[in-house]
Amino acid sequence: MRLLILTQYYPPEIGAPQNRLHELAIRLQKQGIHVEVLTAMPNYPKMEIQAGYEKGKIKEEIIDGIPVHRAKIYVSKSKSIISRLLNYFSFVFTSWWRGRKLPAFDFLMVESPPLFLGYSALRLSKKLKAKLIFNVSDLWPESAEKLGLVTNKQLLGLAYRLEAKCYNRAALVTGQTQGIVDDIRQRFPHKQVTWLPNGVDLSYYNPEVVQPIGYRERNGFSANQTLFFYGGVIGFAQGLDVILHAAKHFLSNETIQFILQGAGPERERLLDLKAELGVNNVHFIAPVTKAEMPGVLKEINVAIIPLRKLDLFEGAIPSKVFETLAMEVPILLGVDGEARRHFVEKAQSALFCEPENVEVLVENIQFLLDHPENAKEMGKKGRLYANDYFNRNNIAQKFIEDLKAIP
Repeated sequence: MRLLILTQYYPPEIGAPQNRLHELAIRLQKQGIHVEVLTAMPNYPKMEIQAGYEKGKIKEEIIDGIPVHRAKIYVSKSKSIISRLLNYFSFVFTSWWRGRKLPAFDFLMVESPPLFLGYSALRLSKKLKAKLIFNVSDLWPESAEKLGLVTNKQLLGLAYRLEAKCYNRAALVTGQTQGIVDDIRQRFPHKQVTWLPNGVDLSYYNPEVVQPIGYRERNGFSANQTLFFYGGVIGFAQGLDVILHAAKHFLSNETIQFILQGAGPERERLLDLKAELGVNNVHFIAPVTKAEMPGVLKEINVAIIPLRKLDLFEGAIPSKVFETLAMEVPILLGVDGEARRHFVEKAQSALFCEPENVEVLVENIQFLLDHPENAKEMGKKGRLYANDYFNRNNIAQKFIEDLKAIP
């Protein structure tokens, strides 16, 4: 069995889709499926081609045994809609041009978003005689419309038509959350849709074996300080203002510090908000590599994982949850719906904070400060739950069974 994964984002970039797809590819390969990847020159999140890849220097490489084919992509630090569309559509064209020369595959799995990559996937699946698997990690364009990121009616209409075409042409549609799966099944009841969740490698994120990496020391934190940590994209969907406003309530206690680690389009605005509020207990730290993340999570005390208060996100599970659970870190979860049911109600590994509600976040921060034994117990329960429901090995095995069932 031969599988081609088509994705704009892949290692050595760091991020949720990069890690998720690569970890899946490794496990499928170990189970005897020949997996290759067609992707862009690495540029995310800095929006500049990484060293060594400039001008398409590396077009072919092997990463952990996975053959990776690289295509060129337009990148710009501009945040304009034109630049973003050029970024997406340049890879739509180059991925088709590069991919058409590849040999035949049994399956082509395309990662969405970006949804526009569906254009390339539709043509390549036909060219390579591959059955199309459409993997949805975000309900785009619905999320872009509701977040106000795309308001052009013509562009939205084009996107919705492409979305429907991709679903209808796919031999299998996979969704990252049950909410995504339910949404697609409701709108396209005739399609085969299955859950392909994100997960975690519990042997890699293991608090029993992971050693501290000096994260506190190099960032100026002492051993007696309690660190409340957000790590990930600093973007529009996350609603990170709530952390800065909550931090203002703890300015008088220097042992309580807040970390926002990552990069993204909202970083500069949030830095301005930090100055406006005078919250010198909030620290912005650059993203780190995947290899460093277990050590980072080993040294922080509590993770804060928020999203904005939108009905759209009630079917979302932020990918950072899984590594946090595996490392036995308690969570303050600002996400309602599916994530709340999993990690607050069932796992009892998180405290629910109504999205964008500063008062509730402050109350829950204080509760964990006053009840450290509860925080420790939440962490223990989180790892057990991750093993039962989000173990990457089990997820890969289930996906193999889904592939074999396709007529």
